[in-house]
Amino acid sequence: MRRSLVAGALLAVVVATPAAAQVPLGSGFSVSGYVTGTTDYVTRGISQTRERPALQAGAELAHESGFYIGTFVSNVAFQGTDARQEVDAYLGYRWTLSGFRFDVVGQWYTYPGYTAGPGQYGLDFAEVILSAAYDFERVTLSGLVGWSPDYSFESGNAVRVEAGVAWTTPLWDIVLSGRVGYQSIDRNSRIGLPDYVYYGASVSKALGGGVSVAAGVYGTDISKSDCFGGRDVCDTRLLASVTWRF
Repeated sequence: MRRSLVAGALLAVVVATPAAAQVPLGSGFSVSGYVTGTTDYVTRGISQTRERPALQAGAELAHESGFYIGTFVSNVAFQGTDARQEVDAYLGYRWTLSGFRFDVVGQWYTYPGYTAGPGQYGLDFAEVILSAAYDFERVTLSGLVGWSPDYSFESGNAVRVEAGVAWTTPLWDIVLSGRVGYQSIDRNSRIGLPDYVYYGASVSKALGGGVSVAAGVYGTDISKSDCFGGRDVCDTRLLASVTWRF
């Protein structure tokens, strides 16, 4: 139940969108941020808003040494719960070695205002993510590994692996990207999901002035009967978004 802001992100989405402008603050520090309006909030192939629109924002403080800290907020709507917002915080370090761009980040996912009802479990969880990317002119290859010691709904150890590719077209600089990942969860019955494959493909374009648009298709291999007891939030779906970066 997350949308990782930078690393988790979702690595193919990260390489498919223009980098946020960084405003220098002096002493090697800079700040950046963004606001996004999207038709659905999808992470790891699953809708976090029950196929409804989301308004999201993020901000990051970075240092030229490679360390950074940031936050992400979004509305959510998990059926059968009173969770209505997600507020994440993360701390990471980026570096480059032999042309590879590496990123290690620790992220804490929280859902303020959520109250566990009878038979329900906590939603908050932490995750450590290691990602890498390599550029071949207009093509970027990427991958990540993420681990949570106690995933959402207190479902125990969870590991995900993901690979992505993005191509920037020579005409109009349109970015075409795709990714595929695998999520394993220790206590499947507690969260209501099996171990599963998720995927996505998108097209994005920077319009200028910090504004970019994107559209894509996302989904999982989870059957409806295995998706939280018969829900459709795991189905393949279309998504469109507009982002302003500052």
